Amino acid sequence: MPRVSLAAAAAKLQIERIAALDDAGPQLNAVIALNPDAAAQAQAAERAGLPLSGLTVLIKDNIETRELPTTAGSLALKDNLTGRDAPLVANLRAAGGVVLGKTNLSEWANIRDDDSTSGWSAVGGLTRNPHDPARNTCGSSSGSGAAVAAGFAWAAIGTETNGSISCPASINGIVGFKPSVGLVSRRHVVPISSTQDTAGPMAKDVLRAARLLGAIAAEDAADPVTMIVPNRRADYTEGLSEHSLRGVRIGVMRKQIGKNDGVRGEFTKALADLERAGAVLVDIDFEPNQEMYSDSFTVLLFELREEMGKYLGSLPGEDMPRSLADLIRFNEQNASTEMQYFGQGLFELAESTTDREAYEKARENAVRIAGRETLDRLLDDYEVQFLVAPTRGPAWVSDLGNGDTYDGSIGFGSPAAIAGYPHLTVPMGQVDGLPVGISFFGAKWSDHDVLKAGAAYERARTSQIPVPDFGAWMPSKR
Repeated sequence: MPRVSLAAAAAKLQIERIAALDDAGPQLNAVIALNPDAAAQAQAAERAGLPLSGLTVLIKDNIETRELPTTAGSLALKDNLTGRDAPLVANLRAAGGVVLGKTNLSEWANIRDDDSTSGWSAVGGLTRNPHDPARNTCGSSSGSGAAVAAGFAWAAIGTETNGSISCPASINGIVGFKPSVGLVSRRHVVPISSTQDTAGPMAKDVLRAARLLGAIAAEDAADPVTMIVPNRRADYTEGLSEHSLRGVRIGVMRKQIGKNDGVRGEFTKALADLERAGAVLVDIDFEPNQEMYSDSFTVLLFELREEMGKYLGSLPGEDMPRSLADLIRFNEQNASTEMQYFGQGLFELAESTTDREAYEKARENAVRIAGRETLDRLLDDYEVQFLVAPTRGPAWVSDLGNGDTYDGSIGFGSPAAIAGYPHLTVPMGQVDGLPVGISFFGAKWSDHDVLKAGAAYERARTSQIPVPDFGAWMPSKR
């Protein structure tokens, strides 16, 4: 009888951990489905000597994998077993990574309604935070963030349109990387926006995130934006372990720190750590042009209707929805399960957003303001290589009746999301035992440099990073 490999043994232990903590115990609801052949595939990949050697990865359930349905959290797609791998998943397997299963998410990547609760889907229920199951996981890559924090897999893959990797990574106390739009193919991924959508890695540390990025990133002729990436890299881990911040100028976004004293205190410690590592900090007092946000919203609505129709039309199954209008009708007909907590106001608004000329004008304006007039301008005017800000505040208490309640004054992620620039969040400390992260932003295509800076900060970090205990939150003693 052949000996079980280390990778297969690890996969089996992770599946047992999911059974104990996700399906039972605190019932995190982070994992929607498991790959029954994961352990065998891990053993085969390790013995084949492939680069990732059978390491397990959980995939957000808006990304197609051949062995499991891809639901986007909606009952409308509960039978969406396409038998296809998204190219990013095919690349992962070719590198020796193993799909352990699919993770829960904010249904439809949180584009259905303004009053939604992050981490809830009709398929998976409410994802719970491993640092306190009463707290939210943010979204929309909710399950991916919670699962990595809980130790359910070596790493996970999320997707982001605006904040959907960075926010759950920060709130669950892990690393999340939204790459420049174009590094990773979006084909066979349930879409929102062709302008802003991208998949990216979520992991315990920057090195793992960089290693996973190298496995999934590649050209795809069917996703033209991937064909224009300059100087595409095969290995994003190169230089991470020895990179120095000595003499590196970093811009500090002072107006995006917010008013939470705990976040402000941890960010102050993080800045001190960066200075001790040799970085030169430059204060920046800046408020972006508000037109960027309203125009980006128009872009998301217009592209949602168009891109969703294209995706649904590509599905091989019978009796599948084929348009956004079909999804709206499905939700109306299944309101007791799909709309028991919130409606579909954004879906309905998107269905009526049809003015192409207005869309094209809004898209040009939003991308220009976010990129050239915000990120590029700040990097150039202040002669800095990176910008930093807190990612988000600590996790809030989940409330299905009233939706999300978070401090929107904290963070600077929207310009990078709208312009398609890289955004890395790294754990920087804790506020009353709840994790908070620091964000690093760079120029378009500076992904490797941003990862190196994050890894250098990670080594210099002095604040304590909380470990999930899966128990109820208790206030700290003063």
